[in-house]
Amino acid sequence: MEIIGSGKLRQAAVLTPRGAPAAEQKVPAMSDQPAPFPDDFRSRLAERGQDAYALVWVAESSEPAGFEATEAPQVGKTGIARAGVDHARIALQDVTHGRAETLRRWLQLDDGVRHLAICTSESGVLREHTPGELAAELLHDAAGDETRLTEQLAGWFHRRYAEAQQGLELGWSAAAAAWACHMRALAGYPPTSVLIASLERAGELDESTRDLVVTTGLMIAGLIDRLELPYRTRAELVEDWHTVESLAADVPVLAPVADWLLDQIALRDVHAQQLRAVLEPDLSDYLRDRRADNALAAGAAPALDDARTAHLAQARETVRAYTAAAHSGRESEARQLLDTFPIPVRDLSTSGPAAAWRENSATAAAAVKDLAAQRAAAAAEDSTAYFAEPERLHAATAYLAARDSQLHLMHDALGRLAFPAPTPRSLPEGLTPVAAAQTQRRVIEAFGTMERAAQLLEGQLHYQLQQPTPAHRRTTTSVESDLLNRALGALQHTPAAVSFDEEDIRARLSKAMARPPAVPAAAGPVAPTGHDQAHAHALTTDPAAPAVHRQPGA
Repeated sequence: MEIIGSGKLRQAAVLTPRGAPAAEQKVPAMSDQPAPFPDDFRSRLAERGQDAYALVWVAESSEPAGFEATEAPQVGKTGIARAGVDHARIALQDVTHGRAETLRRWLQLDDGVRHLAICTSESGVLREHTPGELAAELLHDAAGDETRLTEQLAGWFHRRYAEAQQGLELGWSAAAAAWACHMRALAGYPPTSVLIASLERAGELDESTRDLVVTTGLMIAGLIDRLELPYRTRAELVEDWHTVESLAADVPVLAPVADWLLDQIALRDVHAQQLRAVLEPDLSDYLRDRRADNALAAGAAPALDDARTAHLAQARETVRAYTAAAHSGRESEARQLLDTFPIPVRDLSTSGPAAAWRENSATAAAAVKDLAAQRAAAAAEDSTAYFAEPERLHAATAYLAARDSQLHLMHDALGRLAFPAPTPRSLPEGLTPVAAAQTQRRVIEAFGTMERAAQLLEGQLHYQLQQPTPAHRRTTTSVESDLLNRALGALQHTPAAVSFDEEDIRARLSKAMARPPAVPAAAGPVAPTGHDQAHAHALTTDPAAPAVHRQPGA
């Protein structure tokens, strides 16, 4: 087995006692409870000196992003040092001094579930560090205590194994994956001294377990390196996804990697892209604002409304569910999702209501224009993707065609709501309610349900009215909001479709089943039943009953 690390660190496991040294007793921290992230955090952290580090909990981002715009996740880092990060995601835990204390505190606080980031501030610029970076620097520090460092790393690595849900050998695989994610700057897998100390703690010091840890660590480290490759085949992505998916439950830091890989697989799957085209809400106004305000300060563009954020998350989850099923041997489950959301048929011409909506809505006109530009770019023969990734190009073409059809459905439905056409004079009276119901049918076809359509309209209206209004749409916002209000008002006054009353149907069915079976007609005379005799008796005794004239012999 290859040994990674300095010579001193290799020998540290032999020299280190099994109990925690007295020097490793807990140093009082600034606070054991996370605190809100202060606005002037960068300057305050810089004031504490060059050796000041901050440990912060970072929640997952709720910022929606398109499939193509999603960058490969930085495994082991949370990305909080990037520009425009929402500080509401960050909760300050501790401010520590020096690499040794910071690493010791991180190893102590890390629970394997939440994301604990290490950051510094230099000249007001935030920088994120991995615990592996700190460990590597301490290892090469002549004044550092390598014995103590080995014991701390071994304790953390053993805890990752002991707390893994799967346990046994799979627990060591999960621990090795966690090491590769957080400590890769030090080594791709635990150095021999750390590994031996961890295995001794678990009472599993054997060669097979050591080989398992090394193999898993190298596999995950190689997988992380492959995330940065510009071009990957779908088969390669599927193989990596299966590897990550099997470990993500015990190593939550790998969950974003698994999701990202699923998104990349979906970008190369025609059916996944068609499903995405049907389910994704229209984000044209939001994406346009983001592009227009790209040169401005971070956060200048309005935040996406809650309704479309939720619907976008639903679409993302559904596409991922299909992709996972389609590439895990569950073809029937994948087919059910496709059958549940059929791909709309593309119209050869633009309908009158859709043309009216696009003529009055700047957002709709921009959506059509952007889609046409995307289709032209996808078909351009000078595109590098035209030669490098034909599979992805084919899926992108299918997405754009299905999205064109879906946009037409939405614009047609909104046009019918905002600009209702008068009933033709030559229309027969019996067809008048049928014609009126077409608006409701088109709304349901475009949005799924009337309630979902109302949610999307309300969300888009809320988005348009956010302040401050971006400069590029100050002249169109009032017109756009009026259109949305008109469509929303018409939608709220549209009569609901007649729904089936299950209880009424069940009662009527029970009543029908309780009736005696009908007697089939026979060739000869049939003996009178009790019901016939009672009916005949009522006719003869009731003076109001009409007389019954029988023919002779009847």
